[in-house]
Amino acid sequence: MALNAGQAMTNEPQQLSLLQGFPASPRTAAGPPLAASLPVARVLIESSLPHLDRPFDYSVPAEMADTAQAGVRVKVKFSGQELSGYVLERTAESDAGHGLVPLHKVVSPVAVLTPGLKELANRVAARYAGTVSDVLRVAIPPRVAKVEKELAADEPGGQPSPGAETQPLRSEAPNAGPAWAEYRNGSAFLRHLNGGGSPRAVLSALQGFGPGAWPRLIAEAVAAVRQSGRGAVVVVPDYRDLDRVQAALEELLPASDLARLTADDGQTPRYRSYLQVLNGTAGVAVGTRSAAYAPVRDLGLVVCWDDGDDLHIEQRSPYAHTREVLLLRAEQDGAACLLAGHTRSTEAQRLVDAGWAMPVDAARPVVRRTVARVLNTADSFEQERDPLARIARLPGAAWRTAKDGLERGPVLVQVARSGYAPSLVCDRCREPARCQSCQGPLAIAGASGSSAVPQCRWCSAPAPAWRCGHCNNTHLRRGATGVLRTAEELGRAFPGKPVVTSSGDHVKASVPDAASLVVATVGAEPVADGGYAAALLLDGDSLLRRENLRAGEDAVRRWFNAASLVRPAAEGGVVVITADDTAAVGALLRWDPAGYAQRELGLRTELQLPPAVRVASVTGGRTAVGHFTASVTGQLKAEGVELRVAGPAPLLTGQPPFPAKAAGKPAVDAGSEDVRTLLFIPYGQAGTVTRVLRAVKAASAAKRTDDPVQLRLDGVDVL
Repeated sequence: MALNAGQAMTNEPQQLSLLQGFPASPRTAAGPPLAASLPVARVLIESSLPHLDRPFDYSVPAEMADTAQAGVRVKVKFSGQELSGYVLERTAESDAGHGLVPLHKVVSPVAVLTPGLKELANRVAARYAGTVSDVLRVAIPPRVAKVEKELAADEPGGQPSPGAETQPLRSEAPNAGPAWAEYRNGSAFLRHLNGGGSPRAVLSALQGFGPGAWPRLIAEAVAAVRQSGRGAVVVVPDYRDLDRVQAALEELLPASDLARLTADDGQTPRYRSYLQVLNGTAGVAVGTRSAAYAPVRDLGLVVCWDDGDDLHIEQRSPYAHTREVLLLRAEQDGAACLLAGHTRSTEAQRLVDAGWAMPVDAARPVVRRTVARVLNTADSFEQERDPLARIARLPGAAWRTAKDGLERGPVLVQVARSGYAPSLVCDRCREPARCQSCQGPLAIAGASGSSAVPQCRWCSAPAPAWRCGHCNNTHLRRGATGVLRTAEELGRAFPGKPVVTSSGDHVKASVPDAASLVVATVGAEPVADGGYAAALLLDGDSLLRRENLRAGEDAVRRWFNAASLVRPAAEGGVVVITADDTAAVGALLRWDPAGYAQRELGLRTELQLPPAVRVASVTGGRTAVGHFTASVTGQLKAEGVELRVAGPAPLLTGQPPFPAKAAGKPAVDAGSEDVRTLLFIPYGQAGTVTRVLRAVKAASAAKRTDDPVQLRLDGVDVL
């Protein structure tokens, strides 16, 4: 039931609560004349408070009858405040039972909230136990008035011209599809798209450079669906991938048919692109996370590149993953779906095993002639030749490979950490050095490790008189070598060769084909147009030792992403990896990402861990988490649902506190200690559980009896 805004009042400046039966404002009865037709507007208010995640009824004044249409932005009076919102629909009458407060203002006549987007936002909020308002905050870019004026000047009334939703392909564009012919099921996938079908596929791409690279594969798939008269949405992790896939799309499609949606471009370009998609002047939306919600007309294909990258996870509530948003959208619109990457995530493997998607990969002969040769310095053959290879950071085989590769072109060196010496440990017991104020990790300050005093990476407090809490030692040593230190060491090992670094805030998108050493952190590897002559994958054991369920899966993904940038073995391309893990390294040696994903998923299924099940994490003070968990489990038990519960457990030392506490101030009692409880949810019961989670979260927020808790579903960093 929709509620009247007059039923809510506030007791504190920053919080709103509901009070049922609060009488209507006296000015409601003597308000302005109402619209003759459909005089009630059902409004969704922009608020992060869970108990306000519902429509509220407002009356529509006569002067707003034409502009206050479904989907437009409005301003409303709510409990003494002026809040923004969206008109969900216009109705003939309200079930509030008394007079309504009139709409205060129509911000813009452009209906930015489409019926399809409204349904998608409801589905995403339900899946992640969040609020629709939080989803729309991500989906709809902020308004830029001058862009709307430009649109009104070009298209009177802001409406698209007839036929604007269809854009022809360039007549001079090459025949779409040759890159897919190298993959099993590839040609069939394109034929289905071109014929108006909605196939679902998981693609394991081989190359990351050249004419057969993954951007070309995506461009050909989009061109095929555009030839069928339908639209497409393409989502990539970051701006470097976005630039590459946009360039590939522009080779096959008119530039006017593409809309680039990313917050990195600024509000004005992003809002302009959003309106182009909304009006149908652009049939393809390509961008980062928020592009998944682009209101493309007659959607025929959704594409997610490298869904294992954590950049696809929204950093604000409800923490939705791009892959899941696109899967929901494909199901809602009956569109085709393509999950592509050099590796295969366990979530994508689950879809393949369930028969929901078909695999698209290359046969072994194609793999052997396309990818580089891979060597492991930790195997028995290399150990016999170089007994110190297991403990050396740059074994002899890696040094020889780099030396030979520099004679033929650029050499990529992948390292795990940025900075100079990003972590410090006790020189005696090797325990990580921690800040005495906030327990954050200590590191050497300065761009090149020039500072003699270590400092905390969380609170930046210096630690000149550090003392180990385990052995009382006062001496430190470097626990890891960063990209700057590695570049310095390689510059001395290969004098006369240029050294290029790519990490942190100085990530390079590409490098020339000239002979050089390119030292990059994981995920920041530039692309060489002709491919790298060789690649050294250092710090493999460091990546695998991370205390995370997905450490192995993530390490394999990063290794494959770097190895795909190296020339084929027939052209001398060599990849050297320094790691001991048999299963993860074996997947790279065999170039078998699907096999590793299948093995990993099998282990997770046996142990009932994600993605075999869903997981909800409840984080906050011990008392608040306990009350929240007890309420959820009690309501679920009444409905016949029992969950496996783990916790509450204190947050790990390496994790920042939640909520953030002032440095040096201990908890005043056990109830304020930060803890986390995990709820493991079978997929068959996920709908019931998420519904109860939303209801308990809304009730807790309305009562305000406990401190707030953070609720996250399917977070990749909680296990």
